[in-house]
Amino acid sequence: MSSTLQRTSGTDETVYRPGRWLALAVLVLAVLLVAVDATVLGLATPFLSEDLKPSGTQLLWIGDVYSFVIAGLLVSMGSLGDRIGRKKLLLLGSVAFGAVSVLNAYATSPEMMILARALLGVAGATLMPSTLALIRNIFHDPKERSLAIGIWGAMASAGAAVGPVVGGFLLEHFWWGSVFLINLPVMAVLVLVGVKLLPESKNPVAGPWDMISVVLSLVGMVGVVYAVKEAATHGASWEAGGAAVIGIAALYGFVRRQLTLPTPLLDMRLFRHRGFSAAVLADLLTILGLSGLVFFLSQFLQLVQGREPLEAGLAELPAAIGAVATGLIAGTFARRFSVRSVVAGGLAAVGLALAVLTLLDQSTGYPLLGAALLVVGVGAGFSFTVTADVILSSVPKEQAGAASAVSETAYELGAALGIALLGSIVTGVYRGFTAPAGVPAGTASAAHESLGGAVEAATTLPRQQAADLMAAAQEAFTDGLRLASGIGAAVLLATAVAAWFLLRGQQLEDGLEHP
Repeated sequence: MSSTLQRTSGTDETVYRPGRWLALAVLVLAVLLVAVDATVLGLATPFLSEDLKPSGTQLLWIGDVYSFVIAGLLVSMGSLGDRIGRKKLLLLGSVAFGAVSVLNAYATSPEMMILARALLGVAGATLMPSTLALIRNIFHDPKERSLAIGIWGAMASAGAAVGPVVGGFLLEHFWWGSVFLINLPVMAVLVLVGVKLLPESKNPVAGPWDMISVVLSLVGMVGVVYAVKEAATHGASWEAGGAAVIGIAALYGFVRRQLTLPTPLLDMRLFRHRGFSAAVLADLLTILGLSGLVFFLSQFLQLVQGREPLEAGLAELPAAIGAVATGLIAGTFARRFSVRSVVAGGLAAVGLALAVLTLLDQSTGYPLLGAALLVVGVGAGFSFTVTADVILSSVPKEQAGAASAVSETAYELGAALGIALLGSIVTGVYRGFTAPAGVPAGTASAAHESLGGAVEAATTLPRQQAADLMAAAQEAFTDGLRLASGIGAAVLLATAVAAWFLLRGQQLEDGLEHP
């Protein structure tokens, strides 16, 4: 339907907003901004490790602190957008995202890099809820909205594809910090065009923004995720237990406070809708099963199979291609068959593809890896697009920001937990390898910190000893990756079964929605 279509009645004019498809084009730029940033980090990790020399724990923090912070702030930022205006928050967040990207690019120490990634999470928390909430308010025809959400999800996948390819090109010609500077032109276009094209929308009766709820949400999310990460990495400890108690207590206080406030930051009644709750849970567990694996896959392609950064980026393209293709048709399939069959089927496909990756070794040919990644993309495209549609259509449009934030929080929390749990499993298995005889203790210790550390440590050894060290390190890393793939597969298959039962009877809207 043309973006210039305009009906004669006042109601229809609102429903078929002129320029809505151009407005969507601006929104997907914000999605690209976040997706590109998330994917280039994996490719840059070996170079970043060589330059900043982070420990294994610091490397995990660099990988997941962005998700920690964004998960803690998404609900608060989604609610803020409902109050001050989603367009305003999106544009302010885009400017901040671009500025902090510069800080990431020029970080000079692991500590500075962790801080920069955390600040990027603060800025990123303003972007994703605003984009989905604006889609909810721009597209009132459910079928058009399904297509718009499919395009939104497809562009997130395209960003995941563009990131490694562009990042690989930059890493072969420039220093690792350049991968963050690609955010700047995207941000500039988004702000300049978005000022003109995006309509403003907010909840006219949202009430004040409760800062106590904001703090409780942030402390609760970060505390719980940090506790899981520490326990997975170092085992049970007083530090992990203390963080868990603080996090759970804060989240309990957050929920209690939302139930008593006249205008809560997050309306807890949203979770009474079975479809909403099931879709949120499916997103969280799916990303948990995928993210830890994806974070380490780029390192496998480069440091185990010896691919150049650009080649590694191109090798990951099938997942994005599959997600783009299926994201555009997911809504149609869900209406023709059923929501639960599309979501559960997509999740099962991803789980089976991850199970295939348990066969990986250093000599695995690309056809098997590429086919598995394609199936992962196809399954994820079906599942994520339909669950996003279910979440958005389950709430009144005035609460679109809060609902979008819950959806994105599940995504980011799943990413943080996935990197923490599966990433820690990979790291734990990796650190168990035995260094060849004769390798100095200091060199062996550096090699056990990370695979990137092993590459650097090997450069100080005689040729045969270096080859033996790298062979042992690569084998251990691959063992960890296979184990993480198996656990991810089990999580995805269990989630597929749960989605089949929890989404029973759930349908996407068909009729025209009049605001």
